[in-house]
Amino acid sequence: MITRLLTGGEAVAHAMRQIDPDVVPVYPITPQTPIIQTFAKLVADGGAHTQIVNVESEHSAMSAAVGSALAGARTITATSSQGLALMAEIVYIAAAMRAPVVVALGNRALSGPINIHCDHSDSMLIRDSGAIQLFVENAQEAYDVMLLATRLAERPDVLLPVFVCQDGFTITHSAEPVRLLDDDDVHAWIGAYEIPFPLLDTAHPTTQGPFAMPDYYYELRHQQVDAMAHALDAIEELGAELEQLNGRRYGLVEEYRLDGAEHVLVCMGSTAGTAKDVVDQLRDEGEPVGLLRICSYRPFPEARVRDALASADEVIVLDRADAPGARGPLATELAAALYGSGMELRGHVYGLGGRELHPDDLREIFAGDVGRFVGLRGAACLV
Repeated sequence: MITRLLTGGEAVAHAMRQIDPDVVPVYPITPQTPIIQTFAKLVADGGAHTQIVNVESEHSAMSAAVGSALAGARTITATSSQGLALMAEIVYIAAAMRAPVVVALGNRALSGPINIHCDHSDSMLIRDSGAIQLFVENAQEAYDVMLLATRLAERPDVLLPVFVCQDGFTITHSAEPVRLLDDDDVHAWIGAYEIPFPLLDTAHPTTQGPFAMPDYYYELRHQQVDAMAHALDAIEELGAELEQLNGRRYGLVEEYRLDGAEHVLVCMGSTAGTAKDVVDQLRDEGEPVGLLRICSYRPFPEARVRDALASADEVIVLDRADAPGARGPLATELAAALYGSGMELRGHVYGLGGRELHPDDLREIFAGDVGRFVGLRGAACLV
């Protein structure tokens, strides 16, 4: 192993270099751009043998990715925000056609108004597409989970697109020490690209992307449900395998100081790092608090969440996306998972458009001293 000072975007690019995908269709958008910019330089310097395809839009990027992946080429791309919004139509098709494309997503607010900073509204746009979404906490995890995502997407019992979601700027542009595995170890762990029915296998012709009438559409959609169910076990299994290489364990959730915790915060992404510090401080002050980080948003690990929170009296959910006219998307998942438990549940929306969440904010959230929208200023803006 070697340790390097890398941003999250650069860490993902180095994972891509080691994976050495056959095809990377790309269209730049902030804050995803450094991922592909760094990777393109690594390819130009001879570090990978990838065919980089410059396309005219994110819609085209995912369209090219579906074609190359189904033809028999390992394929990775990247996007953010409005790029994912444009790509969304083809994300549904990629999942339906069981194209194992890996996508590095720099989470960023959706317009309007225009904003280039982090929230999770872009991820929520495709939450029911059939694509897997794994949220990471830091640059190290972004690197590791890109490796895991490649194996996960290509498993015969999964074969779905996998999004590796890292908070825009907070992770994509922030540098920290990242431990990289040896190239040979990554190559051996990733293995060769194989899918059951490649388009170009003329000896075994198949129908791809058919028109489905009511007599088959239902069943084809249900196959994606089955694949998501298989992914729950696959994520844990691959996390255990990867731990043998790097000593770090990844799974569906991360439980942090839940022993004896009566009040548990639930969140995703980089916010967990700040929350862990606040949990430690409050524990030192005698407060029975803990943290549950959701690592796999899709598939949502309902059983694991329910088990992890079984001893809590109160669950506090932080959503970095809002659903106008409804509750936050993560809070809704927790409400469904905990239905019938009698547990008190409250949800808060925070950090929209990149607004900071400070340790003092988290203390107030634990204390119940804030409303549903954390850090909302009273004055309205003119549109």
